[in-house]
Amino acid sequence: QVQLVESGGGLVQAGGSLRLSCAASGRTFRRYTMAWFRQAPGKEREFVAASWSDGSQYYADSVKGRFTISRDNAKDTVSLQMNSLKPEDTAVYYCAADSRNRVDVGYNYWGQGTQVTVSS
Repeated sequence: QVQLVESGGGLVQAGGSLRLSCAASGRTFRRYTMAWFRQAPGKEREFVAASWSDGSQYYADSVKGRFTISRDNAKDTVSLQMNSLKPEDTAVYYCAADSRNRVDVGYNYWGQGTQVTVSS
């Protein structure tokens, strides 16, 4: 069982930056794929970025070059640094964990979500 708690959301102007963090419980954090998803009002949840257990990273095209995912296996945390934010990045952001490398929404474990709002 893995429990995930996100933090770091908020309101920022377009062009600004935010850093999201996700703290995970469990002794096998390093074996999990960790990912960030987001869901805007009226839209389906979508993949943002993932960090495989081997440290490889994968990004959605919409955030490539602007967002960076990083993990600290010693602290059981994963972060999402978001730069050059756009109004269309406004969404609830979710941290997720799974034993498999995947970019679909079928992750086994989810956090409660944190709101990110980007004003124009």
